[in-house]
Amino acid sequence: MSDNTAAPAKSKKLIIILAVLALVLVAGGAAAWMMLSQRHAAEDEEGGGRAVAQAGTPKTPPTFLPMDNMVVNLADPGGDRFAQVGITLELADGKTADQVKAYMPTIRSGVLLLLSQRTTDELLTREGKEKLAVDIRREVSRPLGYSVPKPRKRSASRDPLDEDVEEEPRPRADTNPVRQVLFSSFIIQ
Repeated sequence: MSDNTAAPAKSKKLIIILAVLALVLVAGGAAAWMMLSQRHAAEDEEGGGRAVAQAGTPKTPPTFLPMDNMVVNLADPGGDRFAQVGITLELADGKTADQVKAYMPTIRSGVLLLLSQRTTDELLTREGKEKLAVDIRREVSRPLGYSVPKPRKRSASRDPLDEDVEEEPRPRADTNPVRQVLFSSFIIQ
């Protein structure tokens, strides 16, 4: 009789062990699936972001070339106002910096002419400074054989918050090695 009671006890233990083993396998599989799906989602986010970042960022860090401060009379009536402007150029690489240095007298003259055509009212606004930076970038790029497109003006009747209006087409990739013009100082008196 002891054999009959031992057999059901062993089969109950075997069933419990198999149930626990099955539960562990199911739980482990679910955990592995969750980890892999999270890793895959993270790689998709990083990969997509990385592709966008690689397309928009240079392979080498930029080179910064400071220009000597410039003091110029402004085009205000009476001619008694002047501006002192410090400019730093952000360039694609050291080779571009050497090219810009070779043309520096021409570039500096062009920038001084640009500055002397501005009025105090123009230069006191952010938009005026941004337009000046674009014009200076154009002036620096010209001797290097590059052009800077003029920014398109937005329609005055268009509401910038209107979501039904189609967005402007994306600009073409900018291959100009003169990346941007940075102001290191800007004093108007």
